[in-house]
Amino acid sequence: MLDHVFLSVSDIARSIAFYEMALAPLGITHTIDYDGRQGPPGHPDLKGFGANGRVFFWLREGTVEGRAAHVGFVADNKREVDAAFAAAMAAGASEIHPPGAQLHYDPRYYAAQVRDPDGYSLEFVYKEWQH
Repeated sequence: MLDHVFLSVSDIARSIAFYEMALAPLGITHTIDYDGRQGPPGHPDLKGFGANGRVFFWLREGTVEGRAAHVGFVADNKREVDAAFAAAMAAGASEIHPPGAQLHYDPRYYAAQVRDPDGYSLEFVYKEWQH
């Protein structure tokens, strides 16, 4: 199980606005900012997103390697997948695949996939057997 993920982004303000909008339907919010000066030398400033008392998704300004990462976010149902996809598209994402069953994985695997403004692949996914 993962505890957290950091993504380097080219424009921190733009990315915060994008993720605030795109992740809201999943109940994931911009929760905390971490001042890198509080950590060891060279620690980056971080913008943290989370839900249910956990912060697990962090943004930092830096070198972007957009195609180098794919992040899947859990949705509680198909409606959340649809809503997150719509919110991400409204926030400026580009479509990889619209919401629907991902039959190549499992007929019960329902997901949508987009690219964020830096090119990172994001997936909003509902797997009924995991709920």
